[in-house]
Amino acid sequence: AHRPLAQAICDNLGVSLAPVELTRFSNDCLQAQLQANCRQRDVYIIQPLVPPTQEHLMELLLMIDAARGASASKVTAVIPHYAYARSDKKDASRISIGGRLVADMLATAGVDRVITMTLHAPQVHGFFSVPVDQLTALGILAEHYLGRDLTDCVVVSPDLGNAKTATQFARLLGLPVAAGSKQRLADDRVVIDAIVGDVAGKRAIVLDDEIATGGSIVELLDRLADAGCTSASVTCTHGLFAGKAVERLRHHPMITEVVTTDTVPAPADWPELEVRSVAALFAEAVAR
Repeated sequence: AHRPLAQAICDNLGVSLAPVELTRFSNDCLQAQLQANCRQRDVYIIQPLVPPTQEHLMELLLMIDAARGASASKVTAVIPHYAYARSDKKDASRISIGGRLVADMLATAGVDRVITMTLHAPQVHGFFSVPVDQLTALGILAEHYLGRDLTDCVVVSPDLGNAKTATQFARLLGLPVAAGSKQRLADDRVVIDAIVGDVAGKRAIVLDDEIATGGSIVELLDRLADAGCTSASVTCTHGLFAGKAVERLRHHPMITEVVTTDTVPAPADWPELEVRSVAALFAEAVAR
């Protein structure tokens, strides 16, 4: 799903990236065949769950099953972006909790451990029956800002649920923190009715875990402008930029830059996007 990241992790480790052959049959079923000897080996399968998400999830399950059937000693799924983490609670009648279901599917397929980064909600960690190493990109994102003049800057979280992470990020930069009060009406429709914290006359560093359509960010920027904020640097771990996100954010008058990591492939039509690599961080986790 993201070969450049897989290759970068291997380059950091000084190992070669083993190929896999994925076949689609005439009835649309997939088959995975690993092209390297796995017998009594420690196998790491790198696969972020990015669009087409269901396709990539099925590929991951088949690769785990193939490694297990090939007598692998241990199978670790390296999932830089765990998409189903957004389906983490039953907040309406008769809906599925996809985050837990996918965790169960991974365990059933035969995974021994999962390495991931910045889950959407902390409780998703507890959905897994196998050990999970959840890495954070806060340090890598903070490096982008450290060494700059951060006078009159404030870290802003789009919602109160993310405020704890925003506070950790603000501590790394030595800055105050503020947050939006958000109400989600639909997947791509949100209302932010207030800003908690002082942003008047300040430059915002907006921190989110994931940007999908960019709706929350645009709504937040409108409220920040109303509160007297002068400009905003937008940063996130998982830059999916789906739908109209690139169009919404690329030329927004409030935004000075957008910074993300390479947990997911970057959009090809946005050359100004600042992408920080997390390959060394995943390589370190694998090495340990």
